[in-house]
Amino acid sequence: MRNIKYAFWCLLALLSLLWLAAEPAAFQSANFFALRGAMVQYSGVLAMTAMSVAMILALRPRGPERWLGGLDKMYRLHKWLGIAALILSVIHWLWSRGPKWAVGWGWLARPTRGARPPLENPIEQAFANLRGSAEWLGEWAFYAAVLLIALALIRHVPYRFFYQTHRLLAAAYLVLAFHAVVLTDFDYWAAPLGVVMALLLASGTYAATIVLLRRVGAGRQVAGRIASLRHYPGVRVVEVEIDVPEGWPGHKPGQFAFATSDVREGAHPYTIASAWHDDHRRITFIAKELGDHTSRLREKLSVGQNVKVEGPYGCFDFVDSQPRQIWIGAGIGITPFIARMKYLAQGRSACPDQPPPEVDLFHPTTDVDETALSKLKADAEAANIRLHIFVSGRDGRLTGDRIRAAVPEWRAASMWFCGPSDFGEALRADFAAAGLPVTERFHQELFAMRP
Repeated sequence: MRNIKYAFWCLLALLSLLWLAAEPAAFQSANFFALRGAMVQYSGVLAMTAMSVAMILALRPRGPERWLGGLDKMYRLHKWLGIAALILSVIHWLWSRGPKWAVGWGWLARPTRGARPPLENPIEQAFANLRGSAEWLGEWAFYAAVLLIALALIRHVPYRFFYQTHRLLAAAYLVLAFHAVVLTDFDYWAAPLGVVMALLLASGTYAATIVLLRRVGAGRQVAGRIASLRHYPGVRVVEVEIDVPEGWPGHKPGQFAFATSDVREGAHPYTIASAWHDDHRRITFIAKELGDHTSRLREKLSVGQNVKVEGPYGCFDFVDSQPRQIWIGAGIGITPFIARMKYLAQGRSACPDQPPPEVDLFHPTTDVDETALSKLKADAEAANIRLHIFVSGRDGRLTGDRIRAAVPEWRAASMWFCGPSDFGEALRADFAAAGLPVTERFHQELFAMRP
């Protein structure tokens, strides 16, 4: 979480410094309209920077995943950049249109402009000839982008509609990139700012093209077939086992993958709920019926159906140097811990004399399915994990005090949380107040895509 905050603010700060280096007298403008021109350029540079990096992250690149803390953190940064692009684009539009309205309303006097000197650079002249088209296309692409980003942020929008409309942002980006190239101050292109902007726009254009061609993650996709389906009605969960006979590189417990069963709805992320073994090339996903997509999985999936699996992704891998761990899997957030227990059980079976792990697993849940709970208890016993189940209607709410009472050695532990983000943030704050160094020891998965 800390690294994505650094990445977000450092990116905007870097581009701001580069812009100031290219426009050192920006805030010494002799009149309002000179300041307005500088602010149009500045807000446009930041808006296109945010859009470009967000577009690049949409490709799910491997490079920054480990430093940012996993693809879930990368998508959180992608969301922040989308919101920043929305705000900065609106500011850019207001700086561009607002003074014109003020002149029309009589609030400002129209600036006096002398004759413009002839342009000697043929490229600059070509950009000048395209200026009208770039302004018109950019304005309409701005309206489309505002609408599409707003739809992406509204959680009640059905997943299928979100998937089909969100890809259109790539088309809007291409138009806005043309708008930026033509209308960015021509002198900027010879400065370091221009070099950075050119790289960002070129990379963003490449990423937008890949998105429109539906080739995101194509190099990490393998063909699979559904081997079994099981429904747990008490907890409204579907368990899907998928055979991946070729190509799957293996995964660590706690990682997730994207599965595509319907190309019209695209790839959807699911935490992997199984350990990997080369002799049994099968992946298990567990999905809770929470939204329009997951609620229809029982009807849409069938044994023998072909699916595509992409991954693995994620850094929620239980690797740390603490002698004890505390796991909290709230609701469907239990999934990565199931995978980890199966992995530990494999190791215990291969080396029965190895010391048991010092792990306490807390599973707070509102729904109950005895069959599912029995399997969870069996997994915990096989891995030699201490399991604490809290059914909210029977046991009340799980709190930091209850965890600390159950694990007296909590000060020596790291914490691994998967579940509702608000609950995770509340526990993080609680343990921070109790003295746990949460920055280093509280690990929280942040994936929050539409179900």
